[in-house]
Amino acid sequence: MNEHLTIRVYGEVQGVFYRTSAQEEAVALDLVGVISNETDGSVLIEAEGSREYLERFLEWCKAGPPSAHVTRITSTFYSDLQGYEDFVIR
Repeated sequence: MNEHLTIRVYGEVQGVFYRTSAQEEAVALDLVGVISNETDGSVLIEAEGSREYLERFLEWCKAGPPSAHVTRITSTFYSDLQGYEDFVIR
């Protein structure tokens, strides 16, 4: 059964290829969703897929790519799916 995971990542995460790297990781884990830069400097991620792969993705997000410096992360699992078809960068 698939689930929905909302993640917000704080720190030095914009302008360091965080979104592109996260998209690559999500696609490798067969996840769908969307990732975007927010006006407060954070990155917002909505991902859907199996709980196991979402948890792996969440662990990856805590560090991100080598050029990122993640200081804080929040996450929430939901059972309601949004029905994404791909994992896209906004």
